[in-house]
Amino acid sequence: MNSLRESTTLGYDNRTDTEPFKRLRRLRMTEAFRSMVRETELSKNDFIYPLFVVPGKKVRKEVQSMPGVFQLSIDELVRECVEIKSLGIPAVILFGIPEHKDEIGSGAYDEEGIVQMAVRAIKKELPELVVVTDVCLCEYTSTGHCGIVRDGEIVNDESVELLAKEALTHVHAGADIVAPSDMFDGRVKSIRKILDENNFHNVPIMSYAAKYASGYYGPFRDAAESTPKFGDRRSHQMDPANSNEALREVEQDIKEGADIVMVKPALPYLDIIRRVKDTFAMPTAAYNVSGEYSMIKAAGRNGWIDEQRVMMETLVGIKRAGADVILTYFAKDAAKLLH
Repeated sequence: MNSLRESTTLGYDNRTDTEPFKRLRRLRMTEAFRSMVRETELSKNDFIYPLFVVPGKKVRKEVQSMPGVFQLSIDELVRECVEIKSLGIPAVILFGIPEHKDEIGSGAYDEEGIVQMAVRAIKKELPELVVVTDVCLCEYTSTGHCGIVRDGEIVNDESVELLAKEALTHVHAGADIVAPSDMFDGRVKSIRKILDENNFHNVPIMSYAAKYASGYYGPFRDAAESTPKFGDRRSHQMDPANSNEALREVEQDIKEGADIVMVKPALPYLDIIRRVKDTFAMPTAAYNVSGEYSMIKAAGRNGWIDEQRVMMETLVGIKRAGADVILTYFAKDAAKLLH
């Protein structure tokens, strides 16, 4: 190359006669250089922190399979939210464990249910904190399934009616965003319809749009007390082998009115996150699920990995794949490091 003009015209090839290869390491040599050219930036604003709320008072029970994660009574939940807000985390998502369960999951759509009461308590103390509510029946049914079971089948349409009713009670209580996680057909449409009919036109829906039937959910089921009493969830959650199907699911939820689409889990499905983002250019969430969290925690506690480093690498990887929003149990730890 004889001139700077010639080298820049050809793009990245700025070799000289005495340097027959590109020295890509130059911009890695110092932290200042690395930060200047960093392509993906992780922010506290990316996080939603999951919380588990239970009946009672002064309850703070650590989940055995999820170190650092607790079942919290409403009073403790509000205290936790004060800390979360102080760390700069903008949002939480609530999962409720009711005092009683039944075959129709009636606690899920009770105006005085555990999540509904929790939402009101949080919004009273911290009105600016974004409260997302998980909309599902699995924590509330005696079967542990996401919907109503009839003759051994988890039925779709009747379950969807109850999910829409549940979403409405959450919004009545003050929820800012509702997040249906059941994976039944048509539930986004039904939820959008009931919210609009009740003048909640501006409440967004964050749909678990591509939720896979995954073995990574085990610790969550301890925390949410939602393990199925029989069978599994493969009739409605997606087959891990399928990719094109995820795009069909996401497209349908967008058509039905989803404002944010989610891929769950995150780490085994980074390719799905990228395909969803590239295909639809929609606000895209990813759930860094309990099993992903617990594996890192366990390896860190055994001294097999640098827990903080792997945590941050994991979250950056999820964002680099295309996630705008990350639901993660690491949110508090990561926010402290980012601060």
